[in-house]
Amino acid sequence: MSIISDEEIVRNFFLGDESAFPILLDRYLKPILNFINQMVGNYSVAEDLTQETFFKAWKNLGRFEQNKKFKTWLFTIAKNTAFDHLRKKKSIPFAFFVDKNGRNYLEETLEEKTDLMESVEQKQLKSKMEKAINKLPVIYRAILFMHYKEGFSLKEISEIIGKPYNTVKSRYKRGVEYLRKFYEE
Repeated sequence: MSIISDEEIVRNFFLGDESAFPILLDRYLKPILNFINQMVGNYSVAEDLTQETFFKAWKNLGRFEQNKKFKTWLFTIAKNTAFDHLRKKKSIPFAFFVDKNGRNYLEETLEEKTDLMESVEQKQLKSKMEKAINKLPVIYRAILFMHYKEGFSLKEISEIIGKPYNTVKSRYKRGVEYLRKFYEE
């Protein structure tokens, strides 16, 4: 049995198949919830924002350009919903870099380079890194998250955030360079 593509499901929805949208909901509920949870750092808030994301998607599906990728469009809505919430809140936690298995790739990088440090020093370094991440503009954090956590290419990220590819590429590089500089200091 072959898996139906997002595009076919959306086409079926436009042809009047009301069972199509719940298929997309099932397919993307966990990835969107994880994405938003990483952005806002609060599972309860992430659940609410995920529900809001899917409501917006359902409400605006008629405006979806069928020649585009549904996943990119949906993550754009999720990103905008999370950013709207964060603008009100003004913070993104260190948990931004934790995957669904609880593995923090920044911590692992730090641990590889700090094997000789004692645990107290590691905690201090983790705290400093968290501060550095929180100092990054939200857009840099979002780009790093979408690239490392969700596996989006920089081209796909440029579509999601509505910025030119070269802008996304330079923001990605600046974010990584900032964290690298901070770590080296």
